[in-house]
Amino acid sequence: MSEVKNPKVVVMGGGTGTFTVLSGLKKYPLDLTAIVTMADDGGSTGRLRDEFGVLPPGDLRQCLVALSHGSDVLRKVFNHRFERGELSGHSFGNLFISTLEQVTGNLDDALEMAGEILKIRGNVIPVTLDKIRLVAELRNGKVLQGEAQISDYQLVSRFGIKRIYLEPKAKPNSRALQALKDADAIVIGPGNLYCSLLPNFLVDGVRNALVKSKGKKIYVASLMNKHGHTDDFTVYDYIQELEKKLKSGIIDTIIYNTKKPPAALLRKYADEGAPVEFKGGNGASDRTFIGANLLAPELYEGSRADVVQRTLIRHDPDKLAKKIIELL
Repeated sequence: MSEVKNPKVVVMGGGTGTFTVLSGLKKYPLDLTAIVTMADDGGSTGRLRDEFGVLPPGDLRQCLVALSHGSDVLRKVFNHRFERGELSGHSFGNLFISTLEQVTGNLDDALEMAGEILKIRGNVIPVTLDKIRLVAELRNGKVLQGEAQISDYQLVSRFGIKRIYLEPKAKPNSRALQALKDADAIVIGPGNLYCSLLPNFLVDGVRNALVKSKGKKIYVASLMNKHGHTDDFTVYDYIQELEKKLKSGIIDTIIYNTKKPPAALLRKYADEGAPVEFKGGNGASDRTFIGANLLAPELYEGSRADVVQRTLIRHDPDKLAKKIIELL
């Protein structure tokens, strides 16, 4: 009798969006792999990059914790953020991963060891092992250096992005290319369009690997637009922006939220952005659109020591995972 193999699902992105998807999907019998952007240079991650020359650990840490089947205490330890002293703002997990990278001399080896400690089920793969910087050139000639500067600049949508690229050019992690080739499904998002999603596809070879993959391509739309970046974007606007960089209309399934956050909450966080609304567009009939209430019932509460502004209105991991599983 042949062995039944679990579906191979790749989740691409970075930050809290990827954490949310993995947290829900890990409860199902899947062969999970997270392919993670290496463009992050803000907060604790940015300080570690600048001071020690390591690759960015922050998004990798979140993926490791999401896939962990270890104790609650161990997961909390990895996410613990120091509030005082010279370590203020740093998370223990970031420091630990960066230390392992320096000791082993290789980030892939460091992640494997951290994964053993956290008892993860799945794989966490950096999209590249090169040290890169995300650069955006706006149509008014201004050049923004680094993911943090791009994220913080509130006039991106006003002037528009002429081009966005990595400096220097990055070689792909061969493990990431193999995961895309073998995938039964590839989940892109949710996450910051310019800072979490697009940087993955700017790495040489990744776009082609995604296009050639026979796996189902699923895009999970963000809940909220980012003020100054994606003002008034609809679900379809995000797809168009992604596919401009992919140079291919490969996204076949789109999952989006239909439940608006409470009005009082929207007023309170109006400076972050407005909800992403569903609207079709040219070619929308060639795709499958799945709308559902995906809103988490509670507002996210971050650490007081975290200097990076995080999205407070988030997807519910279980609701989102259920919709993805239905597609498999």
